[in-house]
This record gives sequence, C-alpha cells and structure tokens, in this order.
Amino acid sequence: MEQTWRWFGPADPVSLRDIRQAGATGVVTALHQIPIGDVWEKEDIKKRKQEIEAAGLTWSVVESVPVHEAIKRGDLEAPHLIKNYQHTIRHLGAAGVRTICYNFMPVLDWTRTDLNYRVADTSEALRFDAVAFAAFDLFILKRQGAEKEYHRDFVREAERFASNLTAVGKKELTATILAGLPGSFEGFTIENFRHALDRYRHVDEGMLRNNLYRFLSEVIPVAEKAGVRLAIHPDDPPRPILGLPRVVSTEADVVQLLSVNHSSSNGLTLCTGSFGVRADNDLTGMMNRLGNRVNFLHLRSVQREKSLPHQPFETFHEANHLEGDAGMADVVAAVVQEEERRQKMGRHDASIPMRPDHGHRMLDDLNKKVNPGYSAIGRLRGLAEIRGLELGLRHSSKAGLS
Repeated sequence: MEQTWRWFGPADPVSLRDIRQAGATGVVTALHQIPIGDVWEKEDIKKRKQEIEAAGLTWSVVESVPVHEAIKRGDLEAPHLIKNYQHTIRHLGAAGVRTICYNFMPVLDWTRTDLNYRVADTSEALRFDAVAFAAFDLFILKRQGAEKEYHRDFVREAERFASNLTAVGKKELTATILAGLPGSFEGFTIENFRHALDRYRHVDEGMLRNNLYRFLSEVIPVAEKAGVRLAIHPDDPPRPILGLPRVVSTEADVVQLLSVNHSSSNGLTLCTGSFGVRADNDLTGMMNRLGNRVNFLHLRSVQREKSLPHQPFETFHEANHLEGDAGMADVVAAVVQEEERRQKMGRHDASIPMRPDHGHRMLDDLNKKVNPGYSAIGRLRGLAEIRGLELGLRHSSKAGLS
C-alpha cells in the first residue's frame, strides 16, 4: 500500500514535515479555500503541488473535491456545477494528481456526538451516541416529523437524555453535530441547518441515487480521458439520518453504483470505519469481491456498543486501528492479495493509496489544539501498526507461512 496522510493545508497543526517524519510518502489534501462548486484553477493546483513536493512528499489523493448540494438535489444549476467539476478533474489530471475521493452525503459529512470520548487507556476518541443524536434531533433541532421516525420507547430515552443536558451541554452537542470538516466547510447554525434540511424535503432515496448516477455519467468519461480515478466515500454513519436519504451505506449500494459504469475511473474508497459501523457489512469480503474497483483505502476501526431496545442506528466509538470490529488483519491480508494480483496483471495502480483514518488523541496531543480525529500521534500509531501488519503479512507469504 502507498502510505499517505491527510493534511488540511498550511493551517493544519500537523505540518508536512511531521507527515514525512511519520513515514508517509503521500499527502491527501484539497484546496479548502475554494468555494464549493467553483473550478480549481491550474495555478492553484500547481502551487499546492509544489508546496507538497518541496517537503519531499507527493500529492497522491485529493480529498475532496466536494460535490455541490445542488447536484445532489438535482437543482436547475446542477448542469453548470457539473461542468465546473469536469474542469477541475481535467486540471488535476493535467497536474498529475490521479485520484479523487468524494462523497454524496446530503448536508452533513461524517457526524459524531462526542469529539473527546475517553476510552479505557485514557486517550480520547470520536463517538456517535444514538440516544444523544436522537435527543438533538427531537428536542434541540425539533425537526418537523422526527418523532414519527423513532419508536416511542426510544423517544423516552432521548427525552431523558435531553432533560439532563445543561445549557452548555446542549450547546456543545449542537456544535459537535453541526461542525464542518477541519479547514474546509463552515459549521451550521440551527436556523440555516433547518433550511438546508428543508431543501431536501422532496428528495427521497431514489432521487438521490439517480442524481448520483447522473453526476457519474457526466464526470466519469472526463476522468477517464484525464487519467483520473474517482473513489466514492461511504456514508458515515451508514444510515439515513435527520430524514436525509443515504445511498452508499452497504455492499449492495456499492455494487449497484459500480455497475452503472464499469470504468476503473468509477471506483470506491473502502473506508473500514464507515462501512464497519454496520455488522452486516463484511469488510474482508468487500475487499475480496470489490477490490478490483478500490481506488483508495481509509483504514480505521470502530467499536460497536450495546444497543438499547428499538435503537434505530448504532452507537459506536473509534477504536484503535488493530482493535474493535474491523478485523483489520484480515482486511489488510485481502488488500495484499489484491495488490499482488494487480502487480501480476501489470496494472499501474498496483499500490493502492491508504491512509490511517482518524486516530485517538493521546500523549502530548491531549495538551494541543488539534483537528478532531486528525491529531498527529494517534494517526502515527495507526500508520505504524498498519505498516507493521502489512510487512508481517508479506514476509509470511514469501516465507510460505500461514
């Protein structure tokens, strides 16, 4: 695997020098300063690429070129915004940046209810609590019609949780759920978040899926010609939330998406953390069955927690990379097999870019300002563990060990 590291640009507390010292060779980044929907111009791409290369690294993956909400909704301005996206793909391909990770989650990207959940070893992890999320939905956001989506017993659990929140607790929970990605998007206020949800009121799962496939029909031919591989990121959490449909949550969703266009430019970001929230997603099996179309890897693990009766979605927290429910050893073994198969075929993409996704806040980072999930030391630990796991698997294979 090509070892990469997500970097949020010059303002990231983790520097390019830090990344190189961690042992990564590739950088995963984006031009966060450019408004969503605008074209990434060649000069801006060139400047960022030169900055990365001056540090002795390679710009391996773009994460992300965000897909505008108007494209997801299928609004009248969608064709113009898709043309802008096409131009950006061409410009990135011309600069030699060959992989673009993107997602099609409406309104919110990855969502958590706690950014500083203390685990057994006293480090801090990201956590999604189903009760806390429902309490926000029902009693803070007060989304119209939300009570119909929850069992009455679970509504009572959420109401108890909300009633025990202080004013500060409500403010913190709201800020956590509505926060944007580091260095990228601005967070919402309750008022403009309600407005954003309202604009999806008439977009159901079928419409969202069709809008995704329409988008792909326009951008995949451009990506092929530019020598660029797209890699869709799954939903996180992999469930409909807040009345919003989500269409990249299961293996069946991915199979359907990949069958729409069989081009290698229409590929997947296999995120073991996002898919791994659901016990019905077989991560190793997905790598074995879909590995031919995996263009990017996010390797992390989650720990699913005990559910309450009638709980509509999973409670989970980010586990250490080799622990939790991911079964990382088996997943990486499947990745090694896929890379060996590609190498025998002479594919130029035999080495799949991988980054250790998220990481616990630990050691000195507990006393520093860090981007949630993207502190240095937790990801350094994850990268070192995955690197060692891969090396051990490859050595065992060459030695004929099982």
